[in-house]
Amino acid sequence: MDKTDRAIIAHLMENGRLANIELADLVGLSPSPCLRRVRQLERDGVITGYHASIDPAAIGRGFHVLLHVEMAVQDRATIEAFEAAVTEIDEVAHCLRMFGRPDYLLWLAVPDLRAYERVYMAKLTGLPGVARTNSQFAMATVKSTPGLLMPS
Repeated sequence: MDKTDRAIIAHLMENGRLANIELADLVGLSPSPCLRRVRQLERDGVITGYHASIDPAAIGRGFHVLLHVEMAVQDRATIEAFEAAVTEIDEVAHCLRMFGRPDYLLWLAVPDLRAYERVYMAKLTGLPGVARTNSQFAMATVKSTPGLLMPS
């Protein structure tokens, strides 16, 4: 990957709807080589997709909770059951299995605190193998780089 590929990635991270002609102009290429590079970056798995950035509050998901989960049991069956159950919870926007403590970090996106409490009591407390949880609520987003990490 050279500086032109990195420039293409940077511009597409900023605006994934750039027309190829505009992108080519921004990175100093003619349209055909630019498109070839973009397609190659897609084939190589560097560019994994395109999406619209939305305001979570506008779709009723503006309250974000970071949930730390520590497992009581860490055998393969329990881990697989936990992860399968988490993928079925729509309010879980992102789940990371961690080295060390906590065992998992879950980002949830819900309308408000009451909605989180309902999800917590109805869905999260019954997850397989969970020993303890700790919920944290963000005060403010100080920095977010779209396309690099979730949640944005």
